Amino acid sequence: MKNIITKINCLILVVLGTSLSSCDKGFVETNTDPIGVTESTPNQLLAPALVNVLAANMSRNRSFNNELMQVTVDISDADGKIFRYDVRRNWADYLWNSWYPPLTNLIDMGKIASKPESLNKSYQAISLITQTWVYSLLTDTYGDVPYSQANNGKDDVLEPAYDRQKDIYQGMFKKLEEANTLLSEGVAIVSTGDPVFQGDVTKWRKFGNSLYLRLLLRVSGKAEVSASVIAKIKEMVDTNPANYPIMNDNDDTAKILWNGTNSSSSVYSSPFMVSIRPVDFRTPAITSFFIDNIRSWNFPPLNPTLGVGNIPRWGIAKAVAGYVGVPSGFDVGEGLLKQSYFYSDDQKVTTLQTDKFTGIIMNCAEVNFILAEAAAKGWIVGSAETYYNKGIYYGINYWLPKWATGVTDAKFTSYITGADIDWDNNMALDAPAGRSKMEFIQLQKYYAMFLVDMQQWFEYRRTGHPILPKGSGLANGEVMPARLQYPVISQSANPSGYKNAVAAQGPDEISTQMWWQKP
Repeated sequence: MKNIITKINCLILVVLGTSLSSCDKGFVETNTDPIGVTESTPNQLLAPALVNVLAANMSRNRSFNNELMQVTVDISDADGKIFRYDVRRNWADYLWNSWYPPLTNLIDMGKIASKPESLNKSYQAISLITQTWVYSLLTDTYGDVPYSQANNGKDDVLEPAYDRQKDIYQGMFKKLEEANTLLSEGVAIVSTGDPVFQGDVTKWRKFGNSLYLRLLLRVSGKAEVSASVIAKIKEMVDTNPANYPIMNDNDDTAKILWNGTNSSSSVYSSPFMVSIRPVDFRTPAITSFFIDNIRSWNFPPLNPTLGVGNIPRWGIAKAVAGYVGVPSGFDVGEGLLKQSYFYSDDQKVTTLQTDKFTGIIMNCAEVNFILAEAAAKGWIVGSAETYYNKGIYYGINYWLPKWATGVTDAKFTSYITGADIDWDNNMALDAPAGRSKMEFIQLQKYYAMFLVDMQQWFEYRRTGHPILPKGSGLANGEVMPARLQYPVISQSANPSGYKNAVAAQGPDEISTQMWWQKP
């Protein structure tokens, strides 16, 4: 009976973001390697942790982000529909429970790589970068979360404090600075244990600095830190770019390539195939907002002639009337019918369900849109138009690498001109409606970040762009949810941390804005 209780307690600790090593001696002894190997190597820890985090990201991108951000709509008159901003508390548990446990491996990777007998500065850096990636997802989803004391169960920290989001961001910036310095030495790592860059530490450095730019931009509107983060962006891009290499093209995109099969037992099978039934994958309808834009632009990944077997690269099915969507946010009782949708694996056509390229961590297109915004706001000296065009190009090039050769290619210039999305420097920087530089950048960024965890939602909360139509059936005062509530287990297993977090941040509701969302 004692062993059963111990195992249950250990599971709770993992969920809280603490460590399994805090469990009692009896449990540890029964799980000791009988051949005497007591510690993993860094390369053994990296891949499983990244795959587990990415699988959770893809799951909630599909079922949560896409419904909030009008990519898809789960047509139903039932209660608790995300597309109506009716977000119930049970949505909070999955990501929290999926993100904290892999952090133990990522942290341990850095600790092992810091020991004299296994010293490796590149693994130390990759530990810092990947930790930052996961912590950024946590804090941008929930707000204040366990950070400085998280995953420290082995030190008997069973109720980790919830750090303030400002402090978390400062900590993440410090981690990325250190990682950049460590990776500058170019120490080799095991290529077979790296599913992202196959051992190329220069690309890990570019990813770390690109992630740095993402997070700097995210808090750039916060008055108390805006001057320092804008100065840092300028240093990285203008003053000292050689010391802060960033993604240059899609070869630098951080991704895990799935095996492209429908086998759930193969290494690196797509989570869309492993966890989602084909009938469920094709159930949500595509929204009018999502498909009307790309149809009117003749967006290459929607163009059937550029796909296989007259199926678009994104595996979108035609409705009777063509590529037609369903308006999101509709009220109960409107009786809307499903139109276009994403094909599933059992339909034996091009489908994202088994696509090799859906495992995106961060892409080159996003980096260029970050730079476009910084240039449009006068923070860096580069051309906003150039960065904007590169963002569009690399967003398409990722899916159709042979479509055009660059932003000067006639196919590309013809596309943006015909779609009326070419840059107009006379536009206002920002506006609540209509044409503006921010709307142009963020609308194209929205499509470039298709399938990238919940970045569309995070960016909408930061900027209010792209401008989404609002249906009459929206809950939450018709305001986009600002966060997810804390999981129920955090209230029962860490009551002091939870209580202090709510007192500092505000009510544990989806309408409570986190630190960087406030002026």
